Amino acid sequence: MWERTLDYLFNQRPAFEREGARGYKPGLDTSLALDKLYKEPHRRFRIIHIAGTNGKGSTAHLLASCLQKCGYKVGLFTSPHLVDFRERIRVNGRMVSRSFVMQWVADYQKRRIEGIEPSFFELVSTMAFDYFAWRNVNVAVVETGLGGRLDSTNIVTPELSIITNVGLEHQQFLGDTLEQIASEKAGIIKHGKPVIVGRADGIVRDVIEAQAKRMYAEVKFAQDRPEVKEAKHVDGMLRLNTKSYGTINCELVGDYQVENTNTVLVALNLLKRMKYRIKNDAVKEGFAQVVETTGLMGRWMKLDENPLLICDSAHNPDAIGLVMRQLEEERRGKLHLILGFMADKDVSSILDLLPGNATLYFTQAPTPRSMSARDLKKAAAKHGLLGNAYDNVEEALAAARQVAEPHDLIYVGGSMYVLAELLTMLGYGEDQ
Repeated sequence: MWERTLDYLFNQRPAFEREGARGYKPGLDTSLALDKLYKEPHRRFRIIHIAGTNGKGSTAHLLASCLQKCGYKVGLFTSPHLVDFRERIRVNGRMVSRSFVMQWVADYQKRRIEGIEPSFFELVSTMAFDYFAWRNVNVAVVETGLGGRLDSTNIVTPELSIITNVGLEHQQFLGDTLEQIASEKAGIIKHGKPVIVGRADGIVRDVIEAQAKRMYAEVKFAQDRPEVKEAKHVDGMLRLNTKSYGTINCELVGDYQVENTNTVLVALNLLKRMKYRIKNDAVKEGFAQVVETTGLMGRWMKLDENPLLICDSAHNPDAIGLVMRQLEEERRGKLHLILGFMADKDVSSILDLLPGNATLYFTQAPTPRSMSARDLKKAAAKHGLLGNAYDNVEEALAAARQVAEPHDLIYVGGSMYVLAELLTMLGYGEDQ
């Protein structure tokens, strides 16, 4: 029954994650029809809506963890999943049950509307909102799937919107310029509802400010009055010296998390002003225990020692550039990079960022959107980067472990789907 349910969701519904353009359905008509079919469940709880090019997943999990530690019953909707479909829909860190998903899909198949063929993401978004309403959550942290203005989740009216940052991504859907993409992200700003922006400069800032003005929405840029004064790595944690919360130890240790943590702290300050019960000690617990509290995986995640094995979800030039700098700081011996990318990514710009002194292992994820390992090898060669191609992550990791010395560092990344294969292979994400 579970496998049939997943087959219906993944294989009978068009899914961007698997098929790319064919699975992308811009527009809200179908989502609104589904929402009406289920009696508008998103209106039964408060919502914080998050969009952005990088960091929206980490920001969503950190915020959900802090709100949970403050005593709220918190729904969390994110994508994609790494190991288990149910990672996408959580309440207080616990994944939605298989029985709910199976019953919900069976119910939908009975009541489905003639002439409406929802995509995978449209259907799952509705499922999440219905589940959160059924569980009587106090607040839900909802991450957009792709873009913002036409994203399936944008039927909601949140109490707070967050835009982490804006970079070039999914140009075939969102536009060729930063201005166009910023306009799509800014589409989540609602009339009279405040918005926090993690980082925005130049035309991106102008676009967001103009949209906020049109919507009579207060806008705060977290970079202008940063909460994080200093950050450093101490005892396996990211230690933050903050203005309002004192010293915070964050379980997410990637250098790029400094920006995300600052965004979350600025958002928490605003929520406090909005009469949310935000307590300093609870915030500290939320940061220190975010992985345990929310089940987050794949963010500068250490999987093994001697040699050190790290994976990370960075998958576009901005994020991978930051990761490469941290790898250079972290490594003790030789650096081994196991990389695979989706074919629709700006692979050429990413390859320009890779260090020439690393040993490279090119691989691919088991999805039609994936760039083949051999094509990646050929593309890398044009950038002066040489390495071997492997049909899957397991073979690439075995090859790296065979030659790596105990003091070396092995990094796996380039795509969430490469991480998904790695973590599944290593037994992560076991049933809760």
